[in-house]
Amino acid sequence: MNPKIILDCDPGHDDAVAILLAARECEVLAITTVSGNAPLHLTTANALLICQLAGLDIPVHAGADRPLLVPAAHAPRAHGATGLDGPPRPEVYLEAASADAVRCIIDTVRSHDDVWLVPVGPLTNIALAIRQAPDIVERIAGISLMGGAVGAGNVTPTAEFNIWADPHAAQIVFGSGARVIRMAGLNLTHQLCVGPEVITALRAEGGTVPSFMADLFDFYLAGYRERAGLEAAPMHDPCAVLAVTRPELFTFGARQVDVETEGGLTRGMTVVDERPGTDAVPNCDVAFSIDAAAALELIGDTVCSYG
Repeated sequence: MNPKIILDCDPGHDDAVAILLAARECEVLAITTVSGNAPLHLTTANALLICQLAGLDIPVHAGADRPLLVPAAHAPRAHGATGLDGPPRPEVYLEAASADAVRCIIDTVRSHDDVWLVPVGPLTNIALAIRQAPDIVERIAGISLMGGAVGAGNVTPTAEFNIWADPHAAQIVFGSGARVIRMAGLNLTHQLCVGPEVITALRAEGGTVPSFMADLFDFYLAGYRERAGLEAAPMHDPCAVLAVTRPELFTFGARQVDVETEGGLTRGMTVVDERPGTDAVPNCDVAFSIDAAAALELIGDTVCSYG
């Protein structure tokens, strides 16, 4: 039986892949959107656009348009002004089911057993839902998130964007007491990369969705090539979906993870306790490795299945 999930996202090129993958691998009860890679009105439109192109009948609920305490920040260098720069943008005719993602999360968890929350953007919606309805923590199957890092960040030397963008929300989520929290951080996601050969294969496949994704990947890869000299672009967000649907592809380690919220040099840092023999109580299954070849094949097959 496919796992039941709520996909909380801020599309975002890799979020688009996560949506397509989740729709094939899971029972997606809802997609909720949050301010992150782009402002909320754009991340919501982008989620609707991907559903429209792929013919997905999944309700999209708009969520938080700003973090809990810090100013909103976005990632146009990585994703462009729209969040999905690259291909020609068709008109979006689908509409959001609501503008209350937090209520959607609470009501969906209360009405379904063993729902996974899969946030792949800043954790604002998830934190608000937990704060407003603490009972949902005991009902969910777990939280599988893309965020953080064991090691270097990407928006600062110590912090990954999703956690840095709303560190107070992240602190609430990691401290929620959920029975399972799985973290796909940068140390893991940079092992799963899309290069020119994938783009070539998608163009050869043809069809609306593979061609659209090939154009997305072209833009996304060009940015990584320019900024970091990389010849392949990491697929961050699909890792959080795969950690639920294909956990056998990963190696995890139980760790205590906390979030620095205020440090001038360390805001948004995921502090992962790696001390040998520590008596720290683990609260998170941190992903350390992935079978990248198998995961990349699955992603390619998934995108092409929409051809």
